[in-house]
Amino acid sequence: MNITTENILLIGSALLFISILAGKTSYRVGLPTLILFLAVGMLAGSEGIGGIYFDDPKTAQFIGIVSLNFILFSGGLDTNWKSIKPVFWQGISLSTLGVLITATSLGVFIWAVTDFTIYEGLLLGSIVSSTDAAAVFSILRSKNIALKTNIRPTLELESGSNDPMAYFLTIAFLGLVVNQDENIWSIIPVFFTQIILGALLGFLFGKAGKFVVNRINIDFEGLYPVLVIALMFFAFSATNFLGGNGFLAVYLCAVYLGNQDIIHKKTIMRMFDGLAWLMQIALFLTLGLLVYPSHIPPIFGIGMLISLFLIFVARPVSVFLSLAFFKMKFRRRWYISWVGLRGAVPIVFATYPLLAGIDKADIIFNIVFFISVTSVLIQGTTLSVIAKWLHVALPQKAKRKTPVDIFLADSAKSALEEIHLQHDNPSVGKKIVDLHFPKNAIIAMIKRQGKYITPNGMTVLETGDSLVVLAENNDGLDQVHDCLHIDEPVHKN
Repeated sequence: MNITTENILLIGSALLFISILAGKTSYRVGLPTLILFLAVGMLAGSEGIGGIYFDDPKTAQFIGIVSLNFILFSGGLDTNWKSIKPVFWQGISLSTLGVLITATSLGVFIWAVTDFTIYEGLLLGSIVSSTDAAAVFSILRSKNIALKTNIRPTLELESGSNDPMAYFLTIAFLGLVVNQDENIWSIIPVFFTQIILGALLGFLFGKAGKFVVNRINIDFEGLYPVLVIALMFFAFSATNFLGGNGFLAVYLCAVYLGNQDIIHKKTIMRMFDGLAWLMQIALFLTLGLLVYPSHIPPIFGIGMLISLFLIFVARPVSVFLSLAFFKMKFRRRWYISWVGLRGAVPIVFATYPLLAGIDKADIIFNIVFFISVTSVLIQGTTLSVIAKWLHVALPQKAKRKTPVDIFLADSAKSALEEIHLQHDNPSVGKKIVDLHFPKNAIIAMIKRQGKYITPNGMTVLETGDSLVVLAENNDGLDQVHDCLHIDEPVHKN
């Protein structure tokens, strides 16, 4: 079946529905959800029961880049600075030095055991060098794994921030494969340019995004997520246009926004969480359609050899070397090594050789697909077992909620107080979003001149306002009093 304008919505909606049902089933049978999405795409493809013909790497790459923007931005919004601050340098070391070691060690191995040239080997190693944010986030959350100390924030920081390094290495070594007369040292200045510009512009776009979101007054709450989507794509495209790393800029922009007080923050975060899931499904379905299952058996042997080397040698070596500067128990390093999941990102990066038209592009794509599937099947299905075996798992009753979980949770409030604002209160004349209000309390309503209004972040407090404040407990009310500069709290439960 050919995809046409008339049937694309029907086919797309049917595949989305089937994928969601398959994902629900996967929780019961223990298979990672992402594998089910891929399987649905492959079954619907030209060699499956659906018979949909799709052989367009350029469209797949476009869908992949758009999807990665949403996935990285959503992951950045969920990254709490207080959680990652203790492991910031460990995560950065894993996402830069770790990716480089993985790419080079795997590339040299491929060059040694196949007929690939050294640059082709390094290209393939670079494509699969990063852990996949979509795979790590979805599997850790779906399996509800509780981990000791700072293991989870380390994993999420690494997987969310290592795609830019893998993307740079992929593009750099692809350039060396296409133009073999170039010197490998020529990529070093390009690397520093991309990383420095990506980091700087990501931070600047984050600050600009906060200013725009909090200062522009939109009548409809539902338009705020749309505004942030526009900011996200602008950050990515403008950074790429200026020679920086767009993926890094998008992630850092989202991290900055996620740790600031912005209008309708809960709405924005929940919208992006849903969009990230939609993009994961669309991405894996598209990549499943692009794959020809009949092309996998010929590379099964070499694919398995490379995959096992990556899982049991290249990944552990990169983790232990990149974490050698930090104090951490060996069993925790081993677990971080085991959660080196490959997913959709390497398959998206594998479309670049296809579009460049290099000789071994089809073989590289099929090997990368095989590595991603085996990684999710071998590592993804055993995360809970390995966590218990290495004694890094916590009992579910001891699982700690992350700051983001607490912020998004609609938890019950047990403390109530009405606070009257005098004319000399410093909060008068300020927007609620600028007050840095405690995350565990809300202003339920404001009594103003005999009328009750429902406030939002844009509401400006006025003299004589009576604020009806709800908090989880009396400690939350004390934080409210500190925020509003009220000296003597009188709690009413």
